[in-house]
Amino acid sequence: MKSVVAAIIPARWASTRFPGKPLFPLAGKPLLQHVWERCRAARGIGEVIVATDDMRIAEAAFAFGAEVSLTSPRHRSGTDRVAEVAARMRGLTHVINVQGDEPLIDPALITLLAKTLRENPAMKMITAANAVTGYEQAASPHTVKVVLDRHSDALYFSRGAVPFYRDGNSTPRYYRHQGIYGYSRGFLLQFVTWKPTPLEKAENLEQLRALENGAKIRVLITRRVSLGIDTPEDVEPVAKLLKSS
Repeated sequence: MKSVVAAIIPARWASTRFPGKPLFPLAGKPLLQHVWERCRAARGIGEVIVATDDMRIAEAAFAFGAEVSLTSPRHRSGTDRVAEVAARMRGLTHVINVQGDEPLIDPALITLLAKTLRENPAMKMITAANAVTGYEQAASPHTVKVVLDRHSDALYFSRGAVPFYRDGNSTPRYYRHQGIYGYSRGFLLQFVTWKPTPLEKAENLEQLRALENGAKIRVLITRRVSLGIDTPEDVEPVAKLLKSS
């Protein structure tokens, strides 16, 4: 069976910290358009789709040329929104879930995630991380860290500084998780049927649901850091990077 990969961008209006964020003007374009264009620049992607329940976002996305899929307003997460779209697509084998607030996402990373999934038919889920320098960033609860095994599969994700270097003789190495995911279509549709798990609820990290249910998550290490926009205060540094890129 031929592998068909779609990049799906979940976008909602009602962000509690930044309402209307997908359409916020950034370097002359809506934030969402930057994400869409970077997905379009990736190779090995069959379709790039904006998934939203809001007609303001849908109309803006149509205006800049995006394919849009309208979804239920009842979804708890972007993953649920992405899964609704994937369930309706025939012939689809894999999905890349690209966050709608990551205008600096590297097209080469999307390409590599898709390629790795296509070349490993048994792989269910994949994500990315970059090395973190400095304990201050590692200790921040806003920076999600991932701990890896020797095969580059995730052992755990945490808002805490993991691992803890007890003896002080080892050189600390931390990895910051980047919020991009790839799935086999079948696994994604299974994942959204599982109830939230204890560790997921404790850390407020959805990916822990996969680990608590025994699934493997491959983690690709990248040197490129993709800064997201969570609050209005994040706009200025990201805008500067966009102008210089």
